[in-house]
This record gives sequence, C-alpha cells and structure tokens, in this order.
Amino acid sequence: MNTFDAIVVGSGISGGWAAKELCEKGLKTLVLERGRNVEHIKDYTTAFLHPWQFPHRGNLPIQEIAENPVASNAYTEATRQFFVSDKEHPYIQANPFHWIRGYQVGGRSLTWGRQCYRLSDLDFEANAKEGIAVDWPIRYKDLEAWYDYVEDFVGISGQPEGLPHLPDGHYLPPLEMNCIEDHFKKKVKENYTDRLVTIGRVANLSKGWKGRGPCQLRNLCDRGCPFSGYFSSNAATLPAAAATGNLTLQPDAIVLEVIYDEKSRKATGVRVMDAHTKKITEYYARIIFLNASTIATAAILLNSTSKAFPQGLGNTSGQVGHNLMDHFVGTGAQAEFDGFSDQYYSGRRPVGVYIPRFRNLGTPATQKDYLRGFGFQGAGSRIEWQDMGAAAGKGGFGEDFKKQLLKPGPWMMWMGAWGETLPYFDNKVELDPTQKDSWGQSLIKISFQYQENERKMRKDIQASAEEMLHKAGFRNVHSYSHESPAGTAVHECGTARMGRDPKTSVLNAWNQMHDVPNVFITDGSCMTSAAWQNPSLTYMALTARACDYAVQELKKGNL
Repeated sequence: MNTFDAIVVGSGISGGWAAKELCEKGLKTLVLERGRNVEHIKDYTTAFLHPWQFPHRGNLPIQEIAENPVASNAYTEATRQFFVSDKEHPYIQANPFHWIRGYQVGGRSLTWGRQCYRLSDLDFEANAKEGIAVDWPIRYKDLEAWYDYVEDFVGISGQPEGLPHLPDGHYLPPLEMNCIEDHFKKKVKENYTDRLVTIGRVANLSKGWKGRGPCQLRNLCDRGCPFSGYFSSNAATLPAAAATGNLTLQPDAIVLEVIYDEKSRKATGVRVMDAHTKKITEYYARIIFLNASTIATAAILLNSTSKAFPQGLGNTSGQVGHNLMDHFVGTGAQAEFDGFSDQYYSGRRPVGVYIPRFRNLGTPATQKDYLRGFGFQGAGSRIEWQDMGAAAGKGGFGEDFKKQLLKPGPWMMWMGAWGETLPYFDNKVELDPTQKDSWGQSLIKISFQYQENERKMRKDIQASAEEMLHKAGFRNVHSYSHESPAGTAVHECGTARMGRDPKTSVLNAWNQMHDVPNVFITDGSCMTSAAWQNPSLTYMALTARACDYAVQELKKGNL
C-alpha cells in the first residue's frame, strides 16, 4: 500500500511538472506535500472579494506584521492564506535572508511572478569561461527542445526579439504596452544600439489555451485564478497527472529524510511525518524526485544521514547546502512624464515591460568592471489619487472633491533590476544542532552575504536607469538603491548544484545525484549559476528532461 513506482517531494512548479511527466509515462506516482490541500477554484476564497469586504481593507494588522516580519513583506490580507507564517515556521538568519514560503498543494506556483525567460549559452558557459565555481554540465542545445516542450503546455504570452542571449520561444500573442511604455521603448531604441524594451514574457494566457484561460487582466493572481488564466500546478500539471489515474496526492506530509540502502547503494523511499498527528510513515519507490524548493530540499538531504553519508545524502562532495544564490533587487529609478494626458489604459495587465541584459555580452563596448549582468523590469501608469501627495493631503468633501480624486495624475514610469548573484561557497544552508521546530526537526540556518561584484553592479544599474529615463524625456527622475535582504526576489537556488565532477558537484547532467542514482533533484537546488533571468521556466524544462531520462533508465533496468 505504501509502495509506488515514483515519489515526488513537493507540489510546486517543478514538483507539479514531475508529477505530470511521471504519471503520463505510466508510473504510479506519490506526490508528498507538507502543506494543506488546495483545490483549484474552490479554495481561492478571496478571488472575488472587493477591498471593502476585508476587515482591514486588504491591509495587515500591526500585530501580524510583528509576528511575521519576513512573510508579511510578500502578502496582503487577501493573499495571506498562500504564505507561510514566520511564527509557526521559524528559521535562523545568520545574515538577513527573506525565505518566502508557500506550504500548500501547488506551493508557490499559486503566487509566483510568472515571468518566463530562457537561459542561453552566455549563462551556461559563464562559470567555465570566468573560472567561477564549476562548469554547467549542459548547454543550451541540451535544453532547447525541452523549453519548447514546456512552453507549449504552459502557454506564455510574449514577443520574439531575436536576441542570442535571450532565446525566443513559442509565444501566445503578447500583451499590449500602454502609450508611455511604447514611448519609452521608442526613445530607448533611438538613443541606444545595445538595448531594447519589450513586453514581459509571462505565463498569463492572452487567449484560451489547453482548456485554460484566458487571463481576465484583473492582476489578482496571488489570490488564485478561478479562470485558470495563469499557469499553476493546481490549474495545469496536477490535473493532467490526475487524469492518468496514476497520481496519489498526499498533503500534510512532512518529508523528514530519504531512506538509503547501503547494499543496493540506492534510495528506497522516504520517511514522512503527518503534519497534524505527527505519526511517522515510510513510503517506498524505485525513483525519487526532490522538489521541495531550494532550501527545503537541501535540508532534507542534510537530514538524511547514514553510515554511508554522515554529512547528508549524496554529499561526498561537501557541496550540499552551499552556493546559495538569489537575484538581488532594490535598485532602479522612477520618473514622471508630461504628455499623453488624454490617454489611459484598460484593465490591470499582470506584467510590465522588460529590458534584457546589455552588459558583459562578450564585446568590448558591453564590458564593465564586474561579471555577469542584469535585466530591468518596469511599468508605466497614471498616478492615482492614493499616490498623489497633494491630492491625498487636501481636505474637502462633496462632488467637487470626488471629481478631483477621480482625475488621474501625470504618467509615471518605474524600472528596477534583477541582478545576477555569483555562487559563493559560504552562502549556505545548515541545520542548527540544538534548536528544533514544532515537529522536532532542526531549524534551518541561512547564511548569505552579497560581495563586491554585486555592489559594483548595483552602481551601474542605478546610473543606467537614471540615464535611460532622462534620455526618454522624463522629469523628476529619482533613482534608488537599497540592499534588500537576499531572498526578496524569491529566486533562491543552487544548494545541490549540477556539475561534471562528483567531487565538486551533487548532480550530473540529468539532475541525477552522482552518489545515489535513483534520486533526482530538479527544483532550484540544481542551478550551477543563477543567470540573470527569472528561473522557473528553466526548472520546468530541466524537470521534464530529467523525468524522460529517469523513465528510460528504469526501463533499461539501470535504476
């Protein structure tokens, strides 16, 4: 009863994909999720509520912010149900690190930012060329067909641009820029030959796709989408897995460790604690996919000790938990624009504009005094009454006052960068030897610091944002640069990296553990470098590819 062909730990973006692929390939698959069950549509309880229908009009009480100082940065009164409480699930910050979590079926696929970009060989070759960390064991050609495969199922709206360092995919019609964004795009093109402005490539459906959507342009995605207008495990991959009849989904199941058999040199299953009763059960399978998310997966490995692996499962390299990365954010600029006062926009588009990386592309003109690069995300809009200090601060009542508040202010534009952080060995995840959580498990301790490369990049980001807005004719240009805590981008990755050498990496080119061949890891843990793009599309492609390989190896009797 507790034996399956495959076990998948985690039901988020990569776990949902693993479930779909393994089930569709005929494997009886158990998906273990440590959080509660969330049923698509039924459990999106705030999806249609208006601001005045919330006790605090969507805001958070001071006491709740005090009890959840990290998570409360990521949610509102309307979305708190999909985020983990700091108070209930503590962790240790050796340095400031915002670990944003979603413990429920679907994980953070219910609340992710949905921007989808492919990596290129500029990213896959960077470590080797620069002598940083270890070389990726794959190149773009290894992943290209799998990008195609997952994009076809996900449904991504976007605009092909022909950039070699940001490969084009197969897109649904792009969402439309508004007039100020279009103006900015034209001015950037007039003033620069090395950069462009495009609409974001996003997993929001601009038309109906695979029985889902289209997006209703409500921009309430974090509440869960009753229209299946964006990609999530709940709306797409888990239903596809369930349709095969091969899926068993077990929520409230905390995976404590992977069980290792020294005779066969393989994992035989996982040990699981019921989140409510704390009863421990063992489940067995021929292959195991760990998709609990970067930090949680590292913790499971570190907790899976045995005589063969006293430092954690598959950790003969000593790399498990190390090389933690996250994109750094918090640097950019905003400005106002005089003009287009007779124009407005319709709906709440769920994505902004994107300026792909234009630094360190291999030509002298693009080189700077730091490694790697960044991409700008941004958006233009009319300033509303809530943000107009003069209007919001004026007294008054009656019809004239209402008209004043209903009149939109000038156009404004903001832009902020997502910058690549290098893989540093000392940025790491550990298990605290003494402090425990409510389930008796060691608290996770996170150590993370930015270094000089990131600081140099921040200066360039700030100057570049200011310059582009000035050249595009904006006024009141205000730049900013504050070192937001790592983790704020929610793109953490790298704690069980891929590599060519078992002595320096945890996984091989197929996301398979060097030391334990029937364990695969395809969440963010596997990343050898962070690149500069939003990473989730790459997790999906790697997962589909690894599942295909694992099933082939099973059929050959190699696992």
